[in-house]
Amino acid sequence: MSVPLSLRLKRAVVLSPPLLWTLVFMFIPYTILFVYSFWIQKYPTFEPAFQFGNYVQLATDPQYLRVILRTIKIAFFVSLGAALIAYPYAYFLAFKVKRPGVRLALYMAVVAPLWVSYLLRAYTWKTILGTTGILNSFLMSIGLLSEPSSVFLYNQTAMIVTLIYVFIPFMVMPIYAVLEKIPKSLKEASSDLGVGRLQTFFLVTLPLSIPGIVAGFTMTFCLTFGDFIAPFLVGGPDGLMIANVIASQFGASLNWPLGSALALVMLVIVLTIISISDRFERFGQGKFA
Repeated sequence: MSVPLSLRLKRAVVLSPPLLWTLVFMFIPYTILFVYSFWIQKYPTFEPAFQFGNYVQLATDPQYLRVILRTIKIAFFVSLGAALIAYPYAYFLAFKVKRPGVRLALYMAVVAPLWVSYLLRAYTWKTILGTTGILNSFLMSIGLLSEPSSVFLYNQTAMIVTLIYVFIPFMVMPIYAVLEKIPKSLKEASSDLGVGRLQTFFLVTLPLSIPGIVAGFTMTFCLTFGDFIAPFLVGGPDGLMIANVIASQFGASLNWPLGSALALVMLVIVLTIISISDRFERFGQGKFA
């Protein structure tokens, strides 16, 4: 049965904008990066070529592997820390707050920081953790420190704390969205069967909220993995991440071929994480359906 011409035209009109956007802002830029990744640097510029030297350099130079592993480690701990903070908050909003107005206000308290500049939010923690910041002043006022300490800033711990604060809304929102949709009848049925609150949480609420946890973990991980501002502001020498290396290759080093190869490696890692997350989420949905 052939599709009417009018229906085909409607489909074309509806699909054209997203397809055009994908072509212009995703396919073409990634294609350019892919082509550049095979070129050769001839300082101060680079020349077209087809060779795998840039990828060989990334595979054989241990400094790039260290940066990638450090980035994965930081992104994992940021995602884990955000999940541990976000889940109780989302659970409280979904099941403990009865008034819709109060629930909305508490939800907006998490979302509202997204409307503020990223730099301002990151600088907030630089101010808190700095030698003249709130934390040092408080510890000195209670006598734990005799003079300001620089141990709280310019390290990976400061990066993790800052990035958790910056990206925690992306963990709260999907978890809350899933918890809110859990039928109350399931918890009531569990209670009627004599199952305690703790068992109900682990047997009913937590399994059904796995898709939200996975989605939030994935978003937080990927956003952290590509971040380069927080390492610059609060990271210090041990906080260099893969995005900072890519920025330096396209900037100060003027090595666009190597930067393109590293960007594609980063893209592959992110797509792998997303693929694993999708499979895990489908497995959870099928297991607890």
